[in-house]
Amino acid sequence: MTTESKVRNLRKEMAPFEKSNAKSSIWQLVSTIGPVLLLWYAAYVSLSVSYWITLPLLILASGFVIRTFIIFHDCCHYSFFQNRKANEILGNMTGVLTLVPYQQWKNSHSIHHATSSNLDKRGIGDMWVMTVDEYAAASLIRRVAYRFYRNPVVMLGLGPIFVFVLSYRFNRKGAKRKERLNTYVMNVSIAILYASLCWAVGWQAFLMIQLPIIFVSGMLGIWLFYVQHQFEDSYFEHEDEWSYVKAAVEGSSYYKLPKWLQWLTGNIGFHHVHHLSPKVPNYNLEKAHNSTPPLQKATTITLLTSLASLRFRLWDEQNKAFISFKQLKSSMQQAKREKKSVPSPSPRARMQGE
Repeated sequence: MTTESKVRNLRKEMAPFEKSNAKSSIWQLVSTIGPVLLLWYAAYVSLSVSYWITLPLLILASGFVIRTFIIFHDCCHYSFFQNRKANEILGNMTGVLTLVPYQQWKNSHSIHHATSSNLDKRGIGDMWVMTVDEYAAASLIRRVAYRFYRNPVVMLGLGPIFVFVLSYRFNRKGAKRKERLNTYVMNVSIAILYASLCWAVGWQAFLMIQLPIIFVSGMLGIWLFYVQHQFEDSYFEHEDEWSYVKAAVEGSSYYKLPKWLQWLTGNIGFHHVHHLSPKVPNYNLEKAHNSTPPLQKATTITLLTSLASLRFRLWDEQNKAFISFKQLKSSMQQAKREKKSVPSPSPRARMQGE
């Protein structure tokens, strides 16, 4: 069987799992949005007792906001409900709750799926990745900017505020009218929701509750997106050698989480399955993985091993692996030592060579 045939067969095996189930979708919606609202109210009530009681409630609420985002994510792929309009309505509603503009994110995320791991089509819907050669040829300013961007403190500390509070409030360059209008409508909807909450509970209480939720859920969201494409032996190729299926199975990891975390993150740990077939609703991802032996060969990372990805900075095209800045420095020093160890030819030898 040719590689192309295997690819077609693998994608065909996903077909039974691509059908959403209305009961499963509605139950997931109730068991996700319900806890968000209850935990938010409980956090408000607990403010009158102690903020130390409030904080655990806010962290748990942040987890359910992540789960809300997974529902939003499925709606962007039209996989949460069979009805396209239902996906769009729910996608906009959950987008307001998660501060993510529906049309803008849907469009950029579609590009991410179509170009993931393609070295010639980076820049939209993905994280900034430079190759070793690109970094070596870059200007000092560009190197500093890249180091700043890839710093874990910046990525997970400043990233949530920059991305969810600031960046998503503006339209992408070249965005079409429908996308631009949707961003404006969602910004107004968020403003109305937040103003209403400030009026109901007071702006101080609102900020004490909502800011930590935005920060923690944003940090967790960025981490999940980062870790599932930035692992040591990931997959990156140029356009002429790039494969959609390889990008899905080899360029996306299986993030094996404890069952309760798997549930809270909407099974997004089965990221390789999702990239192979975005039409599979999140509650069917595990079934698709368990029923398809080739998918079980995807790179598996755990909570512990995923921490290693924090040191990965550059893609080494020669060795097909991520490396750290420290590894790059070591390899450059080694190359210099090897160059110095090679004796230069004597003048007489150079004349004979001529």
